[in-house]
Amino acid sequence: QVQLVESGGGLVQAGGSLRLSCAASVRTLTNLIMGWFRQAPGKEREFVAALKWSGGSGYYADSVSGRFTISRDNVKNTVYLQMNSLKPEDTAVYFCAADWGDPSRTGVPRQGYTYWGQGTQVTVSS
Repeated sequence: QVQLVESGGGLVQAGGSLRLSCAASVRTLTNLIMGWFRQAPGKEREFVAALKWSGGSGYYADSVSGRFTISRDNVKNTVYLQMNSLKPEDTAVYFCAADWGDPSRTGVPRQGYTYWGQGTQVTVSS
């Protein structure tokens, strides 16, 4: 079982930055894949970024590549999403997600995650 608690959302002007945090409560993180998703009003939930807890760099949606960075803190069992150069179209509820995976496989899944946080609102004003 994995419990996820997000924090860090808020209101920011276009061009600004926010950092989201996702604290994971789980016995072992080694085979865990952590992801961020978002859902804007009237739209489907979409993949934003993900990484393997075992190591390696993050994977990103084209819409956020170069502006967002996903990272991990192994001591705090926390995953972060640093969001820079925010745009009004980034406005959404952001969800942290987790699932078990094979660290040796290339890439990360972009759907089908088992565990979800409660979501945190990010609003970017123009």
